[in-house]
Amino acid sequence: MSKVAPTTAALIIPALNEEAILGLTLQSIPKGLYQMIVVADNGSTDRTVEVATDHGATVVSIPERGYGAACLAAIHRIPPEIDAIVFMQADMSETPDEAERLLAPIADGRADMVLGSRTMGVADPGSLLPHQVFGNWLATAMIRVLYGYEYKDLGPFRAIRRDALDRLEMKDRDYGWTIEMQVRALEEGLRILEVPVSYRVRVAGENKVSGNLIVSLRAGWKIISTILRLWARRRAVSTSEIQRSSSRP
Repeated sequence: MSKVAPTTAALIIPALNEEAILGLTLQSIPKGLYQMIVVADNGSTDRTVEVATDHGATVVSIPERGYGAACLAAIHRIPPEIDAIVFMQADMSETPDEAERLLAPIADGRADMVLGSRTMGVADPGSLLPHQVFGNWLATAMIRVLYGYEYKDLGPFRAIRRDALDRLEMKDRDYGWTIEMQVRALEEGLRILEVPVSYRVRVAGENKVSGNLIVSLRAGWKIISTILRLWARRRAVSTSEIQRSSSRP
């Protein structure tokens, strides 16, 4: 696979107690693909910070638990001259060198945001659990009905232009982060592309969301409520604009 990337790119890896696998993840990242790798430590109690530092990553510590909180803290650490940002999990469920598939359409000007689609690619047996498959279907169906756009997946492996990300004004601090980005991208008219990526059962330990049914249900509700909240806000803004327009002489 040829390396095609924007002039500058940074990688963000949120991590919570990933000592057992983070080293392998960082070792598997293609050399020279990123100008900066940021591990957003989400309050780990193991050696996650030490492992990240030993492998040359920049560490941002954010004790507030939440995927969105970790991503937001890491974004603030990345200098503005970086052209694109990639988000990837710490657990080797994604293939680090497939980030080139995400960055290439941004580099050649075809997309502002590129999502790695597990449903379009090859997902190992057991990597996507039944409640994940159902939740993915439900959320993408809701977006299709409310926004008229058909996403294939809500996968967290993604790349986005830095200026486009700034336009989204991301706010969610936990499970709604990824879906907020996808909905806000539609609202802002970003050029969106999905490309197939691989998905594997994590190498060590249990997934902190999909591996826990109660947490998965909580995350699922947050995803659904985020879609509805953003859609309601959009409708309210549209109604307000129509009322202002009709009141003008």
